[in-house]
Amino acid sequence: MARIPENPAIAVVGATGAVGEELLSLLESRGFAARSVRLFASERSRGRSLRVLGRDVPLEVLSPGCFDGVDLAFFCATGATSREWAPRAVAAGAWVVDKSSAFRMDPACALVIPEVNGDELDALRAPSIVAVPNCSTIIALMAVSPLHREAGVARMVASTYQAASGAGAAAMDELARQARDWAVGNPLDTAIFGRQYLFNLFSHNSAVGADGQNDEERKLVDETRRIWRDPSVQVSATCVRVPVLRAHSESINLTFRTPITEARAREVLAAAPGLRVVDDRAANRFPEPLEATGRDEVLVGRIRADLSQPEGMGLSLFVSGDQIRKGAALNGVQIAERLKSVPG
Repeated sequence: MARIPENPAIAVVGATGAVGEELLSLLESRGFAARSVRLFASERSRGRSLRVLGRDVPLEVLSPGCFDGVDLAFFCATGATSREWAPRAVAAGAWVVDKSSAFRMDPACALVIPEVNGDELDALRAPSIVAVPNCSTIIALMAVSPLHREAGVARMVASTYQAASGAGAAAMDELARQARDWAVGNPLDTAIFGRQYLFNLFSHNSAVGADGQNDEERKLVDETRRIWRDPSVQVSATCVRVPVLRAHSESINLTFRTPITEARAREVLAAAPGLRVVDDRAANRFPEPLEATGRDEVLVGRIRADLSQPEGMGLSLFVSGDQIRKGAALNGVQIAERLKSVPG
């Protein structure tokens, strides 16, 4: 018997946000069977309905007992909401797939990218919280993990180029609005980031600690080590916001424990699930966020030897991946699909 029924009763918390909307679309397009659906959003959405899996579903507000009878709950809301309500959902008997940062470093909760460490799901038996990693971590490790399995990554240096989508629908709206206002000479609204976003880039807007690392950079370091089960791997990250609507990109430099040729790296990446190699040097065509937008796959290219390192010991890559899709919603749906398919 599968741990999640083939036709589960599901709930989606944060159904009206950018990730929640993407998740609902993916459930539809992937034919995710569910015998019932409950949708939760903020008080201002009460009274509205959304069309989900062929039915009109009213939007509700979280309340005591709201997860009774639910088999699977997707949380697409804030960390504060997840910390309060996800344990209640588990206590009511539901599996939780949480897309916030609330439980990513909790040793009691699995932290999973299905293509990378999906085997961790296979050992779970009782309803629990499964955390979706940070979007930058997912996009990086989709490309780097196959190479790590092949040659062992000793050090990874990642510079991220993060789109407005990572800050939510309001940030995407503000960037689009700034473009329209700039075109006609109107003052630019800067409510989200407190500065002009259009034609600009700046350090990621998460809090900066005493060590100079911001929260986004720290997540990439800590989550990589946890997912790979390797606290010795060295990770350095610089995370930057760029004026792109959707899909994050990353420049990644790797140092290996054992040699790997560029040709072998290309073979490994071409065969890896969830990746698409885009690497046409003659045409100067490599991963771009516009091409990654709306795709399930993470795009990888600019595959080349790092000439500053001994032969075979270093490579550089450039990746682009849809932050809302594979970086959040799709990864969560894939977790749920695996929980349904593996016998309990």
